[in-house]
Amino acid sequence: MNPRPLILADNQDITREGLLSLLQQSGLTNVIVPASTRKELLATLQKYPNASVVLDYTLFDFSGVHEIINIKGGHNRSSWLLFSDELAETMLRQLLFSDLSFNIVMKGNSRTEILTALDCTIRDEEYLCEFARQINAEAIPTTVSDVLTPSEKDIIYRIALGKTTKEIAYDKNLSFHTVNAHRKNIFRKLGVNNVHEAIKYALRAGIINVAEYCI
Repeated sequence: MNPRPLILADNQDITREGLLSLLQQSGLTNVIVPASTRKELLATLQKYPNASVVLDYTLFDFSGVHEIINIKGGHNRSSWLLFSDELAETMLRQLLFSDLSFNIVMKGNSRTEILTALDCTIRDEEYLCEFARQINAEAIPTTVSDVLTPSEKDIIYRIALGKTTKEIAYDKNLSFHTVNAHRKNIFRKLGVNNVHEAIKYALRAGIINVAEYCI
């Protein structure tokens, strides 16, 4: 069985050539496809839907983290490794709160660590470098799922899909005040002050599907 193809989404020639050489020397994959623009990346993913993607998102014209998550969600057979000189802590927190399936390694990490990250990505296994692990340690625990009742989980799910309190009340045949009370209980249980923070918790706990939320 041939290894899954690997897309090198990095428009720095020196980085791309270095990774190509490293991969070929290591024999990790036999199909390596460069992509130097967002358009090329999307086109290549259409051709190789099960590819591993090595991406320096800082060099591409993505509008934000949600766009990256959305693209990955639309190609759910692919595996992704974020590979960059510098990843902002805010961006990483947002990414790790929303989707734990991205692998992360820094260009400044050792050759051995980069190879390990590449190998894990090709094998569809998890890998986070030390910097990302430190950020991930601050992430919300998945036990949040056990904190909410089934009804509260359903309500936060509907909120994440953009439903208003009035619409949720109508859909569930409940009064506006009952749904509003559920919202307050959800915020209290999760220790948050607004819908955005509650949705991040629910995403992390798997109550809400990332692809559905981002669309």
